[in-house]
Amino acid sequence: MFETVIFDWDGTLADTRLAVVASFQKALKEINCNISDEFIERRIGTGSAETFREILRSTKTPFDEALIKRLVERKIQTEIELASWVKLFPGALALLEALQGKIRLGLASMNNRRVITHLLNQMSIRSYFDAVLTADDIAHSKPNPEIFLKCASQLKSAPDKCVVVEDSIFGVNAAKAAGMKCIAVLTGVYGEAELEKEKPDLIVKSLTEKSRIISFVLA
Repeated sequence: MFETVIFDWDGTLADTRLAVVASFQKALKEINCNISDEFIERRIGTGSAETFREILRSTKTPFDEALIKRLVERKIQTEIELASWVKLFPGALALLEALQGKIRLGLASMNNRRVITHLLNQMSIRSYFDAVLTADDIAHSKPNPEIFLKCASQLKSAPDKCVVVEDSIFGVNAAKAAGMKCIAVLTGVYGEAELEKEKPDLIVKSLTEKSRIISFVLA
């Protein structure tokens, strides 16, 4: 039996796509950098700083780390301002309620801590998680497994006793690299065929498939 479930946030527990994309675009507009929404969407989960670096490389825009820091700060401010755009996915709260008290729960998000703290408090769901890690707590972005391994360590769980719930190929890869089982949910931008290639242990269409998820986790 598993001891811990570690959830991703963006695209997994919460529908943040519109707010995240708008926040990136507002920051980029200030330096007259143009990129498609899709480019941003397909990199959600790798962290704000790394996404900005990829965008600026792709558009051949000169940058240094001071500029990246400034862009990330603007993105954080805007995303907090747009917090009302963010909603939990159907089934998310019911799943957290069903698991709480039966298994340790962690949150491992490549979003920034100020954003995650604001959203968790706004939605009154911080109490469900025994540990919350964000991009501010690690040196390496997903698909590097660092964030999942640190979360498991905080929860005093061995990797093979952890299940990760993710929506992105980066997240699935990170979970597998950490030696953890992974449930992929089709609520992000990645389709079933794309996620299947990364070999998650279970794929669900949404978190409303509570019985399948709980059966896997508590079997």
